[in-house]
Amino acid sequence: MSASASSATLLVGGRVYSPARPDATALAVVDARVAWVGTDADGVARYGGSAEVVRLDGAFVAPAFVDAHVHATSAGLMLTGLDLTGCGSAAELLAAVRSAPGETVWGHGWDETRWVGRQWVGRAELDEAAGNRPVYLSRIDVHSAVASTALVALAPGARTAQGWSPDGPLTGQAHHDVRRAAKESITPVMRRRAQAGFLRHAAARGLAGVHECAGPDISGVDDLADLLAVRGGPEVVGYWGELGAVDTAVAVGARGVAGDLFVDGALGSRTAALCAPYTDSPSGSGTLYLDAEQVREHVITCTRAGLQAGFHAIGDAAIAVVVAGFERAAEAVGVAALAACRHRLEHLEMIDARQAAALAGLGVIGSVQPVFDAEWGGADGMYARRLGADRGTRLNPFSVLSSAGMGLAFGSDAPVTPVNPWAAVRAAVHHRTDGFGISARAAFTAHTRGGWRAAGVVDRLAGTLVPGASATYAVWRVEELVAGVAGEPVLPVLDEGAAVPECLRTVLCGETIFDREGALR
Repeated sequence: MSASASSATLLVGGRVYSPARPDATALAVVDARVAWVGTDADGVARYGGSAEVVRLDGAFVAPAFVDAHVHATSAGLMLTGLDLTGCGSAAELLAAVRSAPGETVWGHGWDETRWVGRQWVGRAELDEAAGNRPVYLSRIDVHSAVASTALVALAPGARTAQGWSPDGPLTGQAHHDVRRAAKESITPVMRRRAQAGFLRHAAARGLAGVHECAGPDISGVDDLADLLAVRGGPEVVGYWGELGAVDTAVAVGARGVAGDLFVDGALGSRTAALCAPYTDSPSGSGTLYLDAEQVREHVITCTRAGLQAGFHAIGDAAIAVVVAGFERAAEAVGVAALAACRHRLEHLEMIDARQAAALAGLGVIGSVQPVFDAEWGGADGMYARRLGADRGTRLNPFSVLSSAGMGLAFGSDAPVTPVNPWAAVRAAVHHRTDGFGISARAAFTAHTRGGWRAAGVVDRLAGTLVPGASATYAVWRVEELVAGVAGEPVLPVLDEGAAVPECLRTVLCGETIFDREGALR
């Protein structure tokens, strides 16, 4: 294809992550596709007279990231609402509520396992701080929340629902009820503003695609429809997490009936379903929302409709249910039909090698969040406190999943952890349990190509920078690059403590969706 001034761009003077030319310093884009990769001199000779020339000044060009698990509205509301991730005590949380503007207070991110002093906030003191306003404050894992009396009054069924507490955090159905009431208090204008804000934020961090994991207990059909209608930012792939809801998913334009279709809850809230009780709460072993037969029927329904199925599963009891359900579904529809749909599972934190092999054999993709381990793994982390050191240090075994042949897609679960893809790659490499990490190249692939594959994209070049691939890339300012093994492209140094690369530009299918002012000439 010949270059033309109106449609060609030549990037020179940097380093390009391309398996076609591991030593590449230049990249040419023609008509929204990668036309060529190579050295500066060759690039200028081929395209310099007809293309727009962008001088990288040593910047690093790589396939743009894909975040395979986000909640855009909630993450956007956190950007404009109360970010509680830095609260170090109950007193700090209450002070944040007192100073929060607005008739309804939406906050997220408290983690009582990191607080100094008492690890709870009573409803009466929350009411005092709120001043009779509806207040919804979700825990970092979004599987429990504290809510003011004014908000509970908008969801009266919560008081008799599973998971209700008269003075503590709400879990289960009671949490879903108050969350729904809080969502309903947000106007469509506020919702769209939050979504647009989140997508701008994602683009500025090198993301060209995000997978929205919606569902009736998380957001709503209108929320998902509004998000899928946004233009000019990262590509949004939608999932609707409701059992058997094929018609709803098709009507709203979702890629599958998957995502956060809950089989269980989360470890931090002690709602992840376990085979043995929690170490720090021996009377409880979490909550199972679905059984193996329900999983089987959902997978069969989606497979016959040609849609992706998927579930949220964290605890070992939940994963056992999912594996059994998938195996029974394969008996009904056949392994080939099931694998062709590229069904997916979210989180998979307490999975073992046998289960990973069984799921990989059925073509199931693992959508996982490496920063979970960085935040809560290790012998001194929240997982170990909840489960004991033996169980708690064996979570998120990325090497086990990879060795089993399971396709991996990395994400943040924003707002549970921040959108920071390089931090996720680093966390996957430097797993807090020896032997559970994967190579930098494998981790980078899981956060780029893996995301497109998990979305069912059949283009084999998606997520690469080779001739013929879509011009979907990000440009990064990096402090230091390191070569891989012979024949592999360079990557930024990802040692713990090293600076995270700074995004200068993000491009989706040839269109710039983020540009740091003055960074590139």
